[in-house]
Amino acid sequence: MNDYQQFIANIKRKTGIDLSLYKEAQMKRRLTSLYEKRELKNFQQFFAAMEKDEGLFHEFLDRITINVSEFYRNAKRWEVLERKILPKLLAQNRRLKIWSAACSTGEEPYTLAMILSKFVPLADISILATDIDENAIARAQIGLYTERSLQEIPEEMKKKFFTKEGMYYKIDEKIKKAVKFKKHNLLADPFGRFFDLIVCRNVLIYFTEEAKQKLYHQFNEALRPGGILFVGSTEQIFNPVLYGFEIEDTFFYRKK
Repeated sequence: MNDYQQFIANIKRKTGIDLSLYKEAQMKRRLTSLYEKRELKNFQQFFAAMEKDEGLFHEFLDRITINVSEFYRNAKRWEVLERKILPKLLAQNRRLKIWSAACSTGEEPYTLAMILSKFVPLADISILATDIDENAIARAQIGLYTERSLQEIPEEMKKKFFTKEGMYYKIDEKIKKAVKFKKHNLLADPFGRFFDLIVCRNVLIYFTEEAKQKLYHQFNEALRPGGILFVGSTEQIFNPVLYGFEIEDTFFYRKK
C-alpha cells in the first residue's frame, strides 16, 4: 500500500469519506499543495498532523469539498428552471419536495427559494440542502455573502432579498427559513425518496466514472416518476436512458 492509499484508508476510518471515489490526480494535487504549505513531506505526515491539529483537519475538509459557489451560477440554466421546469412541476404539485445536494455555502438552495417565491408563498417552500462539510453548512446558515457571490443575481432579486452590512450582503430571514440544512455524504449516506426536483451541480465532475454512475442510479431512485434532476454545466449525462432518465432540457433530466 503506497503513501496515498494508506492516507485514503486512514481518512475513511476517521471520517467515513472514501477518497478513492474522487478522481485521484485532481485530489492528490489539491491535497499535496495543502500539506506542502505546512512544510510536511508526505501523506503520512499530513494525516499525523491532522490528528493533532483540528484547524488543519477543517482545512483538509474545505479542500476536498471544493466550496466554490455563487447565486444564479450559470444564469441561463436558472432561467430554464424558472420558465420551463418549475411551471410543469408546480402544475402537478403546489408543494414541491426539493433537494439541493452538495449545497456548499448555501447559494444554490437560496437561489432555488428565491425563484420559487415567484410562484408560491415563501411560507409554503421547504428545501432540503445537504453537504458533507459542516463548516460550509454553518456559513450557509449565517447567510452572509460577498459581492462576488452575487455577481450573477438579477438586480431586483438583490434588492428584494439582501441587505448590505459592511462588506457583506445578508440574505432575508424568510428565504433562510425556507431552507433546511443537514450534513450528508453523497457517496455513503442513504438518499430520501419521492423528490420532485433534485439539484446537484458542479460536484459530480470531481468523482470517478464508477461513483458517478452509482449516483445517477441513486438520484433516479430518489425522484418520483416525472421528477427532475438538474446538474451542472460541465456534467451532461451521456446516455441518460441507462439510468432511467429522459432529457427534459440541456442539463435537466426527467425520471421516466
